[in-house]
Formats: sequence, structure tokens, C-alpha cells
Amino acid sequence: MDLVTLGQLLNTTLVFSTALIFAALGGIFSERSGVVNIGLEGLMMFGAFAAAVGGHYAQDAGMGAWAPWVGVLCAMAVGVIGSLIHAVASITFKADQTISGTVINFLAAGSTLYMVKLFFDGAGESPLIDGFKKFSVPVLSKIPVIGEGIFNSYPTTYLAIILVIVIYFVLFKTPFGLRLRAVGEHPSAADTLGVNVKRMRYIGVMLSGLLAGIGGATITLTTTGTFAHNTISGQGFIAIAAMIFGKWNPLGAFGAAVFFGFSQAIRNYVQLFEWSKSIPQEFIFMIPYVLTIIVLVGAVGRSSAPKALGEPYDPGKR
Repeated sequence: MDLVTLGQLLNTTLVFSTALIFAALGGIFSERSGVVNIGLEGLMMFGAFAAAVGGHYAQDAGMGAWAPWVGVLCAMAVGVIGSLIHAVASITFKADQTISGTVINFLAAGSTLYMVKLFFDGAGESPLIDGFKKFSVPVLSKIPVIGEGIFNSYPTTYLAIILVIVIYFVLFKTPFGLRLRAVGEHPSAADTLGVNVKRMRYIGVMLSGLLAGIGGATITLTTTGTFAHNTISGQGFIAIAAMIFGKWNPLGAFGAAVFFGFSQAIRNYVQLFEWSKSIPQEFIFMIPYVLTIIVLVGAVGRSSAPKALGEPYDPGKR
């Protein structure tokens, strides 16, 4: 493999990793606050749908290069609204958090497909839109391999990398991060010290919806240009795996997301080789999901989740 191809593989890896990074960071906020969120898949669907609709109408309104950013804003808003359903059910009404997250996934799968047909005259997918264009960083983009791989990317990729650093700092170096982690580890102790457990958990879940929404929007606005029922196709669950494998740490989740992104990128490159033509295409497309299962099995017993994860907080039981 020559240097040019290696750079292209790295670039493709980051393209596939970006959505996973956003969703995994969102999952970290929710689960660090003590609320299980397996609804990331559904929240990404909501975001991808909202980005497609918002971007389409913004493009028709003549907003040009700003249209994709309108799509991102719509995805953020709809992601937060979707996450509020999970928050109300699991925090206010103390419903089983796994079931609540599953409901989000089913709700998103059905409602987004219905709304696509409603908005676009019965079509099975939204119209094709002009998404983000890749931006080359002057000078740095000329570096062999790394320049082509990292510094010639979509704006959302740069944003995802910056957010990894920012969120790590917020979680581990600020009072807000300390409170959020406290309600996920020892909510009773945090409550005793004056931390509003319910409010912090609501914030954590809403941030997960916001970031997962951006993750879904990233797929619509960079790789597909449209939204259909299979646009997300398991990316939310892979993001959960990245979060767990990364031990609920932004830096670890970033590394895991890049690994899973690489598994998707290599799937595309494998098909270019002559010997791969003898392998059923279904097996090649299974690569990212098989790796996800292997990684999760290997992570069992090695990753330590927040101690109060999945436990509704009852002040009366302190």
C-alpha cells in the first residue's frame, strides 16, 4: 500500500469515525450522570432526519454553504427533544432505563420514516442535498499521509476532535464535571452536599441527545446526502461499544471510535482487491459489527461503569 492510499485510508477512517465520536461523547454525558442510554441509535436517527429536512429547506431558501449548518442546528434541537422523552421516563418516572432507551430506538425508526413520507410526497428517502465540503488546512495538509488523512477533512471531523479535548477538560477539570460524575457514582452523597441530582441527570441526558443528534447529522451531511430508513444502520450501537471500550472516558472513546471507523473503512478497501471477489459481500459488510461484538466481549469485566449507572435515584432511600 503506497503513501497516497494510506493517507486516503486514514481519511476514510476519520470520516466513518466522526459520527461515532459525537454519539459516544453524548453517551458518556448520560451514563456518567447515572442514566443508561441505549437510545443513542434512535437519537442519531432523529438527528439524521432533522439534518436532512433542515438542510433541504435551507438549501431551497438559497442559504448556500450555510444550509448544512442549519441542518446541524435542527439535528441538535430534535436530538435534545428526543432525549427529553428518555429523561422524563427514566428520571422523573423512574422507568427502566433500558426499556426507555429501546422505546426511543423504535420510536425514531418508525416516526422518521413516516415523516419522510409525509414531508416528501410519499418518497422513501429525503431529496439529495449539498452537504459539507472537505476543508484543507494550509501547510499541514501537505504533510505526507497525515496531511491527506487528517488535515483534509470535513468541518464536523475537526469539530469532533476539538470536542473530545473540551469534554475531557469539562468532565475532569471543572466543578460541573465533578458534580455530573458524582451523581453517577454516589448520588446520595452528592445530594447531601447540595447537588441537584435530578437536574444534573437531566442535563447529562439532554447533552447526550444534542451530541448524538450531531452524530446523525454528520452521516447525512457528509457521506449519504440524504436520509432513509437505513441511514444510521447500527452506528448508535457501535458508538455505545466505543463508549464502553473507552471506559466512559472521552479520550478512550475517541480511540475506540477511530478503531471502529477503521473497521468500516477497511471494509470498503477490501472490496478493491481481486481476491475479495470470491468472498460473499455479506461477510465483508459484517466486519464492523463482528469486531464490535469481539471488542465488547473482551471489554466485559475490564471496564468499570459508574457505580450508580442504571439506578433511579430516590431521595427517600438515602
